[in-house]
Amino acid sequence: MWGGVGLGVPEPLPISIAIVCKNSERTIGEVLESVSGWAGEIVAVDSGSTDATLDLLRAHGATVHEHKWLGHVKTKQLALDRCTQDWVLCLDADEIVDDELRDSIRDFIEDEDANPDAAHRASARVNRKIRYRGRLLQHAWQPEWRLRLVRRGYASWTGLDPHDKLEPRLPDRQKARVYDLAGTLIHDSFESFADQLAKDTGYARLMASNLHDAGKRGSRARCLISPAGAFLKQMVLKQAWRDGRAGWLAALATASATLQKHAMLLELEQDRGTDRTNGAG
Repeated sequence: MWGGVGLGVPEPLPISIAIVCKNSERTIGEVLESVSGWAGEIVAVDSGSTDATLDLLRAHGATVHEHKWLGHVKTKQLALDRCTQDWVLCLDADEIVDDELRDSIRDFIEDEDANPDAAHRASARVNRKIRYRGRLLQHAWQPEWRLRLVRRGYASWTGLDPHDKLEPRLPDRQKARVYDLAGTLIHDSFESFADQLAKDTGYARLMASNLHDAGKRGSRARCLISPAGAFLKQMVLKQAWRDGRAGWLAALATASATLQKHAMLLELEQDRGTDRTNGAG
């Protein structure tokens, strides 16, 4: 049990925290504080940090594996594979577990471990909320449910970089039971929307390249329609306007990222088509 024993010191849960990181000193200290004391193990794959990230990891007792960046999906899978506890909670280096989510994780694991014959079929999603200037956005990008808590050995990372996805992997076509946990995974991903827009440019370039390699082609119509649709989805369906100025900025950033992705995909089609034509002779 996770409850206190002896002198009131709680026993750690049988859970590994899997983190991938690089130069994450701005956020990773708070991430580690949010899991310290109740997680049985912290496993980090670091891809070349030159700031204080490694010092912070080791100060919190993390097992650190230094490895070159393999892309979002493969690097996160590497971290997952290095975990040794029965359960794994996968976190980014800017994701903080709030107290309610911590308690939900404890209750979930204790309930599932009480039924070991079925426990491997269960996993859990958490709701992630952006924290901007000290305040959580309650509407923009909400809800953002992510599968993050899994039984070790029964899940793997998939997806197309940079959009990774954790999925259950069960034997004999068994159906996974996925639960939604109370609490919030606080996403401290950017200090300003200027930072977010710059980050989106890199993600858009990577996504466009991967989509093109997967056979997807650009469209002028999508360049016109998709950004407007992304903006309206946030403002109307998600009611991002209720988050005030930050909600407007979030909707505009989403539209910008969508436009960049489709524009870059269109350009790649032109550039690589030209390369093929030039090489044909």
